[in-house]
Amino acid sequence: MGNALSCCVSRGSSPRLSRQREWERAATEEEQSNPELSEDTTAPFLQHISDREAPDDVALDSNPSDHARASTIFLSKSQPDVRDRRKSNHTSHVSPGVLSKKYSSCSTIFIDDSTVSQPNLKSTIKCVTLAIFYHIKNRDSDRSLDIFDEKIHPLSREHVPDNYSLIDPEHKLIYRFVRTLFSAAQLTAECAIVTLVYLERLLTYAEIDICPCNWKRIVLGAILLASKVWDDQAVWNVDYCQILKDITVEDMNEMERHFLELLQFNINVPASVYAKYYFDLRSLADDNNLSFPLEPLSKERAHKLEAISRLCEDKYRDLSKAAMRRSFSTDHLVGFRRSAAVIS
Repeated sequence: MGNALSCCVSRGSSPRLSRQREWERAATEEEQSNPELSEDTTAPFLQHISDREAPDDVALDSNPSDHARASTIFLSKSQPDVRDRRKSNHTSHVSPGVLSKKYSSCSTIFIDDSTVSQPNLKSTIKCVTLAIFYHIKNRDSDRSLDIFDEKIHPLSREHVPDNYSLIDPEHKLIYRFVRTLFSAAQLTAECAIVTLVYLERLLTYAEIDICPCNWKRIVLGAILLASKVWDDQAVWNVDYCQILKDITVEDMNEMERHFLELLQFNINVPASVYAKYYFDLRSLADDNNLSFPLEPLSKERAHKLEAISRLCEDKYRDLSKAAMRRSFSTDHLVGFRRSAAVIS
């Protein structure tokens, strides 16, 4: 069947084709009666419905940090590398080796404790830093701003090499930088997902790229803002100065102010957008063999899950009964009665 952007009808019964034939027939008759029209004007082309622009409710903005239906940027950036890796393994007949992923059996059931409401911290940080790595590696250009340039605003007193803007950082370096901040500030896994949302929102709003010369300050600004928005007990800017010894509070304040201005002070993260980023990070983990930790299901945990399931079933049953009572409330007003069936 068709959707808002396509139609599936037979060629003979298509109203579009019949209208086009009627228009062409009328245009031909008018040209024959007035030959000047065929010289000065041309018949307009009737565009097919699949070639027309999408309606407003379908043609969403390309910013995934605002719309739940827009694809995340980091997942699309990672696909070329994933396809090349799979093609290389296929052509080279590379064996997958020992399987690192655990699978359930008749005697043991493995469960994943990482959920959308309580993600695993270590695995989430690995996935978020991997998304940042693909952003840097497969960037379109090197558009940047001075406020995020590490040469102009260094994070340490160490000498910044002259080729600092030419060498892409490895995933381990990005992970070590983010893990240090999250460990020292005691931030949560949810804050890491919000950090990625703000990072992609900044790249889209400001029309810049995250590259070797600015990735540390952009990530730091996103973490700083996410920790203040998400956590109840936010980390102050001076606390980050205790983690990064050589940065000043004035520099942190200026970077935060520019970050907010570039985001147009849009710090709202809808639940649907947050869930989309979480599941896309899970897909990124599967594509790169980063498995979330699995634990064997114990007897105590099984009883707990059963109790939670029973509680949810009871709540659903109560809601269903309440809905049925509301749906039958008009019977007394209408006075409708079912007649007895007569079987002859």
